[in-house]
Amino acid sequence: MLKFSKLAVVLLAVGLALAGCSSKSEKKAALDPFAGTGSPRWTGKGAPPWGGGRNHVGKPYQVAGRWFTPKVQPDYDKEGPASWYGEAFNHRKTSNGEWFDMTRLTAAHPTLPLPSYAKVTNLDNGKEVIVRINDRGPFVGPRIIDLSKRTAEVLDFKTRGKATVRVQYIGPAPLNDNGKHLVAMNKELNRGTSLNRMIAAADRRKGSASSPDVMVAEAKPRKKKAQAAVETVAYAPPQPVEVPQSNGVETSYFIQIGSFANAGNAARARDAFASVWPVQFIELEGSNGPVYRVRLGPITASADAQTALENAQAAGYSDARVIRAQAMQAALQ
Repeated sequence: MLKFSKLAVVLLAVGLALAGCSSKSEKKAALDPFAGTGSPRWTGKGAPPWGGGRNHVGKPYQVAGRWFTPKVQPDYDKEGPASWYGEAFNHRKTSNGEWFDMTRLTAAHPTLPLPSYAKVTNLDNGKEVIVRINDRGPFVGPRIIDLSKRTAEVLDFKTRGKATVRVQYIGPAPLNDNGKHLVAMNKELNRGTSLNRMIAAADRRKGSASSPDVMVAEAKPRKKKAQAAVETVAYAPPQPVEVPQSNGVETSYFIQIGSFANAGNAARARDAFASVWPVQFIELEGSNGPVYRVRLGPITASADAQTALENAQAAGYSDARVIRAQAMQAALQ
């Protein structure tokens, strides 16, 4: 009996020790879930909530013999291989304490601040999207970003597994987002809003969809060029917008997006900017049939005209240019 009691005590002590180790391991995984499948799993009903967690940069860390140094990188713009992750990590905690949902537009990055926004462009097909970075990784070879399953579907490389991408840092993401801000960010991407103005624009125009997790930016070519103009217009030469010397006459600016032989292409160009800038849609008679011209304007401030030009070029209309009102009047005569 005494021997049994001593044995029971020993077994109990061993059990408590193992429980203590397990508890410490779980706590470590919760704070630093690089172990992936070892991080806590969402046990609530339905999909896990959006956002939450913490703003986090972190100290240098080592994974598989490699050192990574997280830091604020406002000018981060890098090209390289991307991969995606899904079922094995679905509904588990990310590195900043959010819940990973593979059906949402999120990503893991080894060093950018958490949570933050980045524009990801698939260089193999030109498709692009804004993602919320809320996790650390990838830690395999030269890969620069790990994207959610949904993001891989939007960028059209899910079946291939990997793609060559361009990652451009935009700025910090709101901590307690309900998904609508990310929707608004992708709407601004569609509108051609420049990256340095995108967060402020999304703050003003948050999305209102009932299912924000499935709303994404329209995947479009990175370099979408307008069809060649079929008419000749006397443009002002491309140059930075300058306010003319005051002569008592109000000056307006227009951003020439392009002239299109196809009405559908012209309509898409018009719709891309209609909610941001005044847009002119003009039908003209060309030598080979109707021609559809799209212009942004009139815009009275030279700074706004420069911003509109940047929006047009960021949207892929690389031939966009500024026309002063006087030059435009001469061209129409």
